[in-house]
Order: sequence, then C-alpha cells, then structure tokens
Amino acid sequence: MALGSKLAWDDTVLPFQLDASDIRGRVARLDGVLGGILKQHDYPPQVEALVAEVALLTALIGQTIKLRWKLSLQVQSKGAVRMIATDYFAPASEGEPARIRAYASFDRDRLDDGAPFDQVGEGYFAILIHQGENMRPYQGITPLVGSSIRACAEAYFAQSEQLPTRFSLSFGQAREPGKDSYWRAGGIMLQHMPKASPLMANREGTGELVSAEDLLDGDAVENWGRVNILLDTVEDLELIGPTVPPTDLLVRLFHEEQPRVFDAQAVRFGCTCSEDRVRQSLSIYSARDIEKMTTEDGRVTADCQFCGAHYDLDPATVGFDNDISDAK
Repeated sequence: MALGSKLAWDDTVLPFQLDASDIRGRVARLDGVLGGILKQHDYPPQVEALVAEVALLTALIGQTIKLRWKLSLQVQSKGAVRMIATDYFAPASEGEPARIRAYASFDRDRLDDGAPFDQVGEGYFAILIHQGENMRPYQGITPLVGSSIRACAEAYFAQSEQLPTRFSLSFGQAREPGKDSYWRAGGIMLQHMPKASPLMANREGTGELVSAEDLLDGDAVENWGRVNILLDTVEDLELIGPTVPPTDLLVRLFHEEQPRVFDAQAVRFGCTCSEDRVRQSLSIYSARDIEKMTTEDGRVTADCQFCGAHYDLDPATVGFDNDISDAK
C-alpha cells in the first residue's frame, strides 16, 4: 500500500463513546511502534503479519488499564508459530506514553505459503493483567477459534468477560517512493457494556462459545446490530490513514450515534529489560547451574526476546550463591 509520511495521530489510541447506543470503543493507529517491534527480528512475512495483528489488539485493549498496570496478550499454539507474546505497559503518570513490546517464537521449517493464521494451530488465546507488586495477576483464556487472532479476541471477551466486542483491523507494509517499506496498522474496537443476559445462565458449564446475541436483550440487540452494520462500511485505508483523521472517521461511520471522544493515549515501542532484571532472573540458580550456563569464553550471556538487547555477565557475580552472599 502507498501511504504518506508519518502523521500526528500515528502511534495513538483514541477512546470514544457512542452516546446514542451505550457503546464505547477505541481507534488506534500504529506506525513507529510496529517498526520498533519488528526491526528487532528477522521474521518471515506471515509471522510479521501475526505480530502486527496482536500488537494492534494489544494497543486497543490495553488503553483501558490503570496507570502503572501491565497487560499481556499471549497466543500459544501447536502450529508453526508456537507463541506470540505482547506487553502493554500503562503510563506511570497521566500524560506519558504507554509502551508496547512483542515477539514471536516459530519453527521456520514448518511455515507454508498459506495465510498468516494458517500458521497457527490448536492452542489458546490469553489475556493477563498485572496490577502491581503483591497483587495476584488476572488471567483469562479461550481456545483459538475462527480465522484470525481478532476472532479469538472477540471470542475471549464474549466467553470470559461476557462483553459483546468487535474489532475491525487493517495492517500491512506501506511503501513510499525512494524509501524502504515499513509496517502500519489501524483498527477500531467496539464494546457494549450491558449486564449479562439471563440467557447466560442456561449456557454455564456447556462449553459452548458465547456470541453477542447471548449477552444482549431488548434495545441493546438493535443498537449493537446497527453499529456493527455501520462498522462494516469502513475501508482499510480509512483505518490506516493517512487521509482520514480518527475523529473524522468516527463522524463518518457513527454520526447518528453521537460519537464523543476523550483524550488520546500516545503509545511507543519500549522494553523493560535491564541488567538488574537479568541478574534477578539468574538469582534462582545455584553455582553449579551457572557453571553449566557459562560459555567457553568464561561469560554468562542473555538476550532479550523482545528488544534484542544482549547482556554479558561475569559468572562470579550472578546466581543463587552470589545473591545470598550479597545479602549478608
């Protein structure tokens, strides 16, 4: 796709509400964030597309978590793409950008020429929310279903959260004359916020996947259906830009639903790895274990899966025994 240069609303998430429908949502545009994530790795195109999709979902979902919390999305499968992991770090304070990081684990020999989601086999989609130290993380899991990670996320919210949810996503490589291609992504998330339908009581324990129709009744059914029909008219270039700002897009799609926007959240690529964190992770190992990890050059090395940072440590300064001696 051919696109213009970076714009002011790139790498932002814009929350909004449709006052006439009791529906809220977010619009996200990612540019530099995807560049920061994908340039760290030599991913094949199918894997890049999957990582871009999950990173976009992470931005849309993560915008709602509280300051200093962390949201993680994980896709685990038995397919050629074994795992996709993303983290959304909420701002430390109001006005600061959120940070996103992501990586994928895959078996290159098992990849084929099929669609990106064809590279994902049987497995599960999970959302984890870390609320801070001394707080038990929240975790929700749903099977991988449908034909995209987007469909898995929609099924998760219906099944685990009982929230009718819809995503419309677009992502791909942008090309400009005289420049290298780069990834862009854009999407809209819609979510109805009703109480659980009485129909849910009859489905508990059945193992059936829940749909939006199972969660809504009365006027909510008509509202949700109408807004989804409007969302179906969105075009890929409207989602990604650059000609239509998110605010104009909301008016174009939902002007009769009385859209109301809130402050946009900036997002950036960012990783929390550090030498101190590496040393902390190695502190559980004994001196004998550290010896087995030591290279022929007499060093203990570690690489961050998310950002590619390389750490080279003296084995005498890491491990369980060293941690105890330092604490004395």
